[in-house]
Amino acid sequence: MAASVEIPLAGGAADGQTVTVELDSNGRPPLTHHHLGERGLAEADIYELESAGDRDGWLYRWRGRAA
Repeated sequence: MAASVEIPLAGGAADGQTVTVELDSNGRPPLTHHHLGERGLAEADIYELESAGDRDGWLYRWRGRAA
């Protein structure tokens, strides 16, 4: 079973929520996360992985709409 981690979302409609993602073979999460809207991908927000700076781990920062 692959390791997973919870990563907070910063900005956009999902600000303050977290997502659970699987880590790759190097222990890193996916570079982007598509947070689906009510109409699925048609209303998805794109979040990009960032280092959490002085905190341990990562966060996904909102970059805009997919469409």
